Amino acid sequence: ASVLDCARVALELRDIVEQLGLELLAKTSGGKGMHLSIPLNTGIANDDETKRFALALGRLLESRDPKRVTVDMAKDKRPGRVFVDWSQNDSAKTTVSVYSMRIQERPRVSAPVTWNEVDDALAAGDPDALTFEAPDVLERMEADGDLYEGNLTVHQELPAL
Repeated sequence: ASVLDCARVALELRDIVEQLGLELLAKTSGGKGMHLSIPLNTGIANDDETKRFALALGRLLESRDPKRVTVDMAKDKRPGRVFVDWSQNDSAKTTVSVYSMRIQERPRVSAPVTWNEVDDALAAGDPDALTFEAPDVLERMEADGDLYEGNLTVHQELPAL
C-alpha cells in the first residue's frame, strides 16, 4: 500500500473516531505509512484495552473494504492493502517516535501532519506532500509549533465498544 492509500484509510478512521467523540492525531512514518494516535493521558486504559480497541476499529475498516484494508498479521496476505497494526498497542512493541529521522537513501522524518494536509495530498494525488526531510520539519515547527503536542496533553477515555 502507498502513503496515499494509508491517508485514505486514516481519514476514514478519523471520521469513525470523531463519531465516538475522540480526537485522532496523525504522523507520517517517515516511510510509506502513517501512524495514528488517540491520545488518552488519563492512566485509565491499559495495553490490552487499547489493543482490543484498535483491533475493533481495524476490523470495522476491514469489513467496509476488505480489498483495501486488513488486520491480518501475515505479510503474504497484506500486499496492496493497508495494514491496520492493532498490535502496536502491546507493551512490548516499539514504533518510530515523532520527529525521528529514517535511514534511507533520501532521509525522511516521521512528522506530524494536519488533517487538511492529508486531505490536500489526496486531492492532489501527491504522496510527496506527506514526505518531510529535516529542514522541512524545522520550518514547520517554527511556523506551526508542535502539531503532535496533543498526544501528550489531550485527555480522553476509550469508550466501550
